[in-house]
Amino acid sequence: MKRHITSAISQGFGKFANKEFSLSIQTFVNKAYVSLMGLDMSEFAHPSSYKSLNKLFTRKLEKQREFSLDGDDFISPCDSWISACGEIKEDTALQIKGMEYSCGDFLGDSFSEEEKALVKDGTFINFYLSPKDYHRYHMPTNTKVLKVVHIPGKFYPVNVPSLNKRINLFIENERVVLKCQAQNGKCYYMVLVSALNVGVMQVGFEPNIKTNADVQNSSVYEYENMNLDKGDDFGCFEMGSTIVILTEKNMLKLNINNNDNVKFGQTIAKVI
Repeated sequence: MKRHITSAISQGFGKFANKEFSLSIQTFVNKAYVSLMGLDMSEFAHPSSYKSLNKLFTRKLEKQREFSLDGDDFISPCDSWISACGEIKEDTALQIKGMEYSCGDFLGDSFSEEEKALVKDGTFINFYLSPKDYHRYHMPTNTKVLKVVHIPGKFYPVNVPSLNKRINLFIENERVVLKCQAQNGKCYYMVLVSALNVGVMQVGFEPNIKTNADVQNSSVYEYENMNLDKGDDFGCFEMGSTIVILTEKNMLKLNINNNDNVKFGQTIAKVI
């Protein structure tokens, strides 16, 4: 099957973003990006210290942020804008207000109907990471990762205009789906959704996952003892994208709303 044009564009931009220019040119590129996008670099190294634009984009915090260690506090996995959140209606969630999609279709064919049914009438949260945001992602609660599925797909932009006009954008784009179990035994899915430009999603504990690559079929990885603590950094987006969390019914009580801006480490819900 011929690869979609969005993949070719993303791979082309990725080559530029990963190129290491001379110190003077790279410093200029990095500072220009910081200025143009309005990056807040107060928690990070100086822009000139990053040897490529992509290394600037996937920058790590210089000092770990503090967050609640209370097991009942569910934290934001990233810095982002909440494009939509709320209750899943049967199997239906929102990619943005007025634009519905099927959670079952979103999770993909590598999950059984029983696994998909776990989130019936549950809770959904959509985290949109803009180009200016910190792009690493972290565990929102102490978690046992049961299964990861890489689903190849397209690389449409995930900004507001695209979310408003393209039905099933989340379902068409490439994604990595993590099936997770929280400390209270309830399950939730954490879905990394790719986007235009580079389109790479890193999963630190599973190096076999290669996104935006010449892969046409889904890959499935299952685990018996993959335990991650709340706040653990387990990867990053190379350029902007979205994280979607889908939970079992009566797992979370949200204290955030549509259009809120959140930071990694911020308590956004109570585990109930």
